[in-house]
Amino acid sequence: MTATARHRTVLERFPAGHPRGFWPADEYAAAQRAQGTDAHVVMDLASDQFLVVTDTTHP
Repeated sequence: MTATARHRTVLERFPAGHPRGFWPADEYAAAQRAQGTDAHVVMDLASDQFLVVTDTTHP
């Protein structure tokens, strides 16, 4: 069995207190996916922000 390291790259940050909630982050992630980047939204509780991230794996 081999292990792979998983790294995340933050593409953009959106405040969790935004009046539209996570929607701006979700819309940005969708636009990134439309351009071929595998982006998704995660919540960073420490900074109270929604992060749009992309994952990469390295052997």
